Amino acid sequence: MSERIVMRTGEALVEGEADYLCAEPEVVIGELDGPVGQALAHLIGDQVKGHSRVFALLNSDVQVKPATVMVSKVTVKSQRYTNILLGTVQAAIAHGVLDAVRAGDLPKDRVDELGIIYSVWLDPAILDVDQVDHDALFRVHRQATSKVIAKAMRGEPSIDWLLEHQDQIVHDFHKLGLEGQL
Repeated sequence: MSERIVMRTGEALVEGEADYLCAEPEVVIGELDGPVGQALAHLIGDQVKGHSRVFALLNSDVQVKPATVMVSKVTVKSQRYTNILLGTVQAAIAHGVLDAVRAGDLPKDRVDELGIIYSVWLDPAILDVDQVDHDALFRVHRQATSKVIAKAMRGEPSIDWLLEHQDQIVHDFHKLGLEGQL
């Protein structure tokens, strides 16, 4: 019997050439018969206006495995934002989940036992962009998805790495605050 995957967490950042092409997902991955499964079911059953929770889909009726629930970090207020989030970004996340299975980061023989809660960031500034580069947006979110899953499943960063590099890492927005730019 393989080791239980009770709960793994991860965070990643992938940036594109334009400012709005940024993906910063956070995930919780675990078995459906544990706390992640309970949270996943609660999220799907307890919808909140402006923060709809949806499964990652390749297309309208093709859900990926493991079951992946997308939760927006941004309050969704417009039809255009909804269409981009539940179009290009949703498809990218679905592909990224399958990429993680193909890469072996998620065990293929356990996809029906696992669930992923995926906190997704789509920059609200995308609404100010006349011609959104949907191909680049797809690539960034797909890459971020496989990256965040790999980090979560590998337990990265390790505590040893964190302790060694703690004083060398400066949070970007903290730095802007220190420089008087916030």
